[in-house]
Amino acid sequence: MTPPNDDLNQNTNQNANEPTQNTEQNLDNKPIMAENSALEKTKNIVEPNRQNNPTDVLATAPKPKKSVLKWLLLGTVILALGFIFAVYQTVFSTINQPKQMMTVEKGETYNGLINKWSSKQQGFFVSPLAKLYVKMHVKKPLHSGVYQIPENPSFATMLNVLQQGEKVAFVKVQIIEGKTAKDLYKNLIANKGIKNEVIHDNQVDVKQLGINLFAEYAPNGNLEGWFSPDTYYFNEGSSDKKVLADLFDRQYTALMKAWEKRQPDLPYATPYEALIMASIIEKETSVASERGEVAGVFVNRLRKNMRLQTDPTVIYGMGERYDGNIRKADLQEKTAYNTYQIDGLPPTPISLPSIASIEASLNPNKTDSLFFVATGKGGHKFTSNLSDHNKAVQEYLKVMREKGK
Repeated sequence: MTPPNDDLNQNTNQNANEPTQNTEQNLDNKPIMAENSALEKTKNIVEPNRQNNPTDVLATAPKPKKSVLKWLLLGTVILALGFIFAVYQTVFSTINQPKQMMTVEKGETYNGLINKWSSKQQGFFVSPLAKLYVKMHVKKPLHSGVYQIPENPSFATMLNVLQQGEKVAFVKVQIIEGKTAKDLYKNLIANKGIKNEVIHDNQVDVKQLGINLFAEYAPNGNLEGWFSPDTYYFNEGSSDKKVLADLFDRQYTALMKAWEKRQPDLPYATPYEALIMASIIEKETSVASERGEVAGVFVNRLRKNMRLQTDPTVIYGMGERYDGNIRKADLQEKTAYNTYQIDGLPPTPISLPSIASIEASLNPNKTDSLFFVATGKGGHKFTSNLSDHNKAVQEYLKVMREKGK
């Protein structure tokens, strides 16, 4: 019995030794497979973490095409260039104007000046950009006064002049169209920057003034109509003689220039009669587009030997007695200026007419109108016969009644 046990033990020992030999054999024969198995396990652990990393997601996102980037860059450049162009045109582009005085009124603001400046622009001007420029670059407040703006200035140049605060020693003389010579005399007497030399008791001596004028063009020394209404600037301390002489020269030159270019066959014997007519036109309408038609009506009436019948001449003849109303008695009063009572033109102008009214008197509209009356809504209605005129008068009265006047 002993031998079988020995065989069994021998087999057992042999079997026990086999796994060790097999393991060693596997390690010797398949080292790469073992290594790959380990790496595979590691990969299975690491990969999920990589998928959750945002940086890796962005890195794997599709990149924009170069053409899109190129168009975006081009658009940005165009916008930038457009902005630079707008700023340059608004702030540094010049306007065409001679050297002149600019008055800044008390209480006026930079924004108000920007609005005025934009109306002068012949080209591109962006008001919001101008306001932004003022906000960023202007540190000093705006002071009232008279400033001298150089020739062909830019917006930046004007601001620089205002910032320096270099007011010029000029005085402003303003004469409104339709005012009278006496109004001008009073204005000059009251102006502290003008030295009084030739105005006395609201009268001016023609000889003392030193102007070259025919006596018949200034009856009894009356210079009504001979001073051109406008806004002027004179050196502080200038004399009233200097001011009046300059205004006379401008009006005389304008009248003679228009006389040379007048329509043929007008019912005026002299340029002075055209000046008289211009002064009536000036008082009859403040609507620029009506001047030629008003002139045409009066020219037609003169040609037909009809009386002018214009209220402003009556008012001028009343002088200080005029209180704002014309009564029937005033229309019936015979004075040298009552064109309801006299034929033709009054002896002198009745106001200081603008150059535009002078030109209208010498180039009237060719019309068949003989009458006109206010509409009550601004402007006048022109008619060619008395019946239509009377209807227009009734329409005017109705409008005034509706207004409660």
